Amino acid sequence: MESVWDYPRPPRVEPEGRRVRVELGGETVADSTRALRVLETASPPTVYVPRSDVREELLSPAEGDRTHCEWKGHAHYLHAEAGGARAERAAWHYPEPRPGFEALKDHIAFYAGRVDACYLDEERVVPQGGEFYGGWVSAEIEGPYKGEPGSEGW
Repeated sequence: MESVWDYPRPPRVEPEGRRVRVELGGETVADSTRALRVLETASPPTVYVPRSDVREELLSPAEGDRTHCEWKGHAHYLHAEAGGARAERAAWHYPEPRPGFEALKDHIAFYAGRVDACYLDEERVVPQGGEFYGGWVSAEIEGPYKGEPGSEGW
């Protein structure tokens, strides 16, 4: 088991050793064996897929929609549309990640709760609670996690 309370601050980027898949509208939006995961105290891992393993024709910019992470930089959001389904702000990326997070350049992260399903190998992950965080909860991850009601002040 991995406790999110053992994850570092500032966050750490490392390879995700499992196959990553993202599905929407019955279609595969992303499929990779080269994804990265970001580990940060109190949050389940966030998974970043190389752009070359994402069907970018299914994504469109969420114009003017940005946030800032003190560690990673400015995030830009993306809508996804596949198989007749549309997912608003389903994904994000860091076009110019800050020093220490350069590995995230040319990678896209997906919210597990805004698409139909996300998988690590054959395990369907559970989305991190709340509307802001994009962590993927899998069987080996232990909380409690940031994002649930009442956890904003952690």
